[in-house]
Amino acid sequence: MQNNVLILDFGSQYTQLIARRVRELNIYCEIHPFHKVPEDLSTFKAVILSGSPFSVRGEDAPQPDLSNIKGKLPLLGVCYGAQYLAHFFGGKVEASNVREYGRANLSVIKDKEALFASITENSQVWMSHSDTIKELPDNAVRLASTADVLNAAYRIDGEETYCIQFHPEVYHSTDGKQLLENFLVHIAGVEQFWTPGAFVDLTVNELKEKIGEDKVVLGLSGGVDSTVAAVLLHKAIGKNLYCIFVNNGLLRKNEFVDVLDQYKDMGLNVKGVDASARFLKALEGKSDPEEKRKEIGRVFIEVFDDEAHDIEDVKFLAQGTIYPDVIESISVNGPSATIKSHHNVGGLPDFMKLKIVEPLRMLFKDEVRRVGKEMGISPKLLGRHPFPGPGLAIRILGDITAEKVRILQEVDAIFINGLREWELYDKVWQAGAILLPVQSVGVMGDERTYEQVVALRAVESTDGMTADWCNLPYEFLQKTSNTIINRVKGVNRVVYDISSKPPATIEWE
Repeated sequence: MQNNVLILDFGSQYTQLIARRVRELNIYCEIHPFHKVPEDLSTFKAVILSGSPFSVRGEDAPQPDLSNIKGKLPLLGVCYGAQYLAHFFGGKVEASNVREYGRANLSVIKDKEALFASITENSQVWMSHSDTIKELPDNAVRLASTADVLNAAYRIDGEETYCIQFHPEVYHSTDGKQLLENFLVHIAGVEQFWTPGAFVDLTVNELKEKIGEDKVVLGLSGGVDSTVAAVLLHKAIGKNLYCIFVNNGLLRKNEFVDVLDQYKDMGLNVKGVDASARFLKALEGKSDPEEKRKEIGRVFIEVFDDEAHDIEDVKFLAQGTIYPDVIESISVNGPSATIKSHHNVGGLPDFMKLKIVEPLRMLFKDEVRRVGKEMGISPKLLGRHPFPGPGLAIRILGDITAEKVRILQEVDAIFINGLREWELYDKVWQAGAILLPVQSVGVMGDERTYEQVVALRAVESTDGMTADWCNLPYEFLQKTSNTIINRVKGVNRVVYDISSKPPATIEWE
């Protein structure tokens, strides 16, 4: 690909959003840490410098090597990137006297500037910085201001270098997508060829070249990522793809049978393996979330390895790793502090002598769905809510027992089926039930009860990076609560989680 965009990451929480906005323009981009600039820049037609929690005035200020970029490739500095290009190239950055966070409006825009084509004065932008550019470099031209920020945007005369102190990638910058299009398409001349169809064609050809006639084994989960990965691989290598779907005993009610049924008409070679007893035995007495995740991962690898040995001459293991997982592993400060372990990140144990193939590793979640649609995968399957790799184990807080799994499967089925019946399922990004490690007093008939409490969780999101709790109708929640308490033995209280991410996570463990 010769029309790539390079995004240099300085640790901003918004860096992935920049990439997603660029991809929405049908332009391929990659995120690299600022201190790992690719040596070969020949495939990049433009560069974007991200924001950062650091200050350019600090001793620890990130300083990239731009010797092969600035003045040689079209360059857009965003927030910290704009301040960096001012501070280290002749301008002056100081602590701001006015807090520059949140919404602002462009009060002045210089006429006939390509960066602001089709953008008018009073356009809303999103600010998020404590420093501000007081003086521009000598060869800079001011392009825009707000009421509080004189140098909201500028360019370097004689170069295709542009800088903005606001964030075009966030939703609150109403013309942010237009600005990115102006820079990438009209200034840098990047072609908009990154489409689902182009990705499928390119990836299938790459997989054919990489794998050849070798055999590949893939662990299916029934989810979107593994299914799309399977169909891509099937297009490339056909009968040499072997799919294994493992029942770890922690799936949703009837999910093992349902998932196998949905794959029957897809032409995939799928084997179902029921190892539920093996997983539940390994989890006995374990209540720490990370310990549960690691134990499930360990047993899964053992079961998977046993099954893979039954297939002769397997050379590759396919995984449904997607781009956010990749970015996390190459972040500016190294792998980020572990919030939770990912089941498909971190490589393989030495005893599994397989090479890894990850056909989706450069896609965001919404792109995975679009690629799946391009290949004709059913909307019902592509619309499935994300489900955690460890399954219900991390929705049962505390230790795991078969009885707790039964209770949660029944509760979850009532909740999810209710969302479908009320035509709410497709309006929710992810939903599920959580079994809490507390009991509460209740009255059922004339008898006192002391039974389990369950929490219901439903969120809206686009990729899981951030999420808002769903404002589900009270009538739906009332009916769902009554149904759960009346039908699921062992539960006498239902609560609804109204926490957003951040500060909470989507899952409770």
